[in-house]
Amino acid sequence: MRYPLGKMKTRKNILLLFSKVPKPGLVKTRLTTLKDGIFSPEAASVLYHCMLFDVVETCMTAFSMLEDLQSSDGVEDSYQLMISTAPVEDLPQMRALFEDSGTWPREIIFTSDAGATFDEHYNDAFNKAWDAGADCILSMGADMPALTTHDVIGGFCALHELDDEDVPGIVLSPDQEMGVSIIGWNKETAFSHDGVFYNESGLTVLPAYIRKAKAAGLSVKYLPAVPDVDTMQDLMHAATLVEAISYCAPFGLGAKPYRTAKALDEMGFSDIRVMPNGLLDPRSHIDS
Repeated sequence: MRYPLGKMKTRKNILLLFSKVPKPGLVKTRLTTLKDGIFSPEAASVLYHCMLFDVVETCMTAFSMLEDLQSSDGVEDSYQLMISTAPVEDLPQMRALFEDSGTWPREIIFTSDAGATFDEHYNDAFNKAWDAGADCILSMGADMPALTTHDVIGGFCALHELDDEDVPGIVLSPDQEMGVSIIGWNKETAFSHDGVFYNESGLTVLPAYIRKAKAAGLSVKYLPAVPDVDTMQDLMHAATLVEAISYCAPFGLGAKPYRTAKALDEMGFSDIRVMPNGLLDPRSHIDS
């Protein structure tokens, strides 16, 4: 949508970050000996704490980069981070977690989400972001140490393309296991999370969003996949990505997951090796 000179439109962008308070035994339990992992509940909570802070720093760095990319089409964008946690009783702890950590470059809005299902929790948090004045919402979880500034920038740019063209639609990024790691849409798009996380037909989250959007005749902007961390296999993958991103950050990413990298190193989980694979494709007929 184009605006005449002198009639600048302001567009408020909120990044809605879902996170639990990193309590031992209540976060990343599949990485712990309580389930099928190898870490203590305390170690897993420290790791999650590091992921949360790294994701927040990546998002804030991306906000600054986005502001440097301000368009000249009569739209002035602002960016704000909103962290939603549950239950509501944990809200003071989440706020204290950030206040006690020192000064962050931007103000953070803290809220809580509620509901009988995860669908309802997501809808509740989105509604609170709309009530806070959001024109565009991009949402994600905090357990994504491989999140880059490019992922955040790409998500908001995709939302702005839809908004500028007055096209109703959503943007999404898949995770590594049939789910979605980033999801968002603009205020004028009629959409919700109903029937996505608790789909009665057994659909996983990614196809549930796609088919829901298709049924509503909405456009979908597809973003590169961003993996999250739930299982030990996920963590092995994430550790290799964290190493790569940490090295690549000075060459254009602007932020690196240094807290997670340090935690993985101290936990002895930063040098990922696998057993040699003897199942090699025969190549003698090619390489000879």
